[in-house]
Amino acid sequence: MRDSFNEINITPLTDIFLVLLIIMMVIAPMLDQQGLNLAVPEVVNKENIVKDSKIMNFTVTNDNKYFFNDTEVAAADLEKTVSDNMKDYPDGLLIQTDDDAEHGAVVKLMDSARNVGVTSISLSR
Repeated sequence: MRDSFNEINITPLTDIFLVLLIIMMVIAPMLDQQGLNLAVPEVVNKENIVKDSKIMNFTVTNDNKYFFNDTEVAAADLEKTVSDNMKDYPDGLLIQTDDDAEHGAVVKLMDSARNVGVTSISLSR
């Protein structure tokens, strides 16, 4: 007669789980997630807004055209325009968009501003 099998050997299962855990622990630091660093806006009363703030104002229209002080700027000249005017507008950049402006056009302007060293970027609709 055959002896009955009363216990389950879980050693191979434990070995597999430990190997998977070690693999995850080694790979996890290598996964570098990149994204935008966003600051949550604060509620500001209109009385507290400084009238003479020096903010560079850009507008992105529905047809992906860029305007700086009511002057159209070509997409290829965004970085040059932002870098040329950075000294005159030290408080940062305000991007005003039309309701149907494409996300890619806004991100292109944000990237151009970041590439030339603008650290404070705000969005408005």
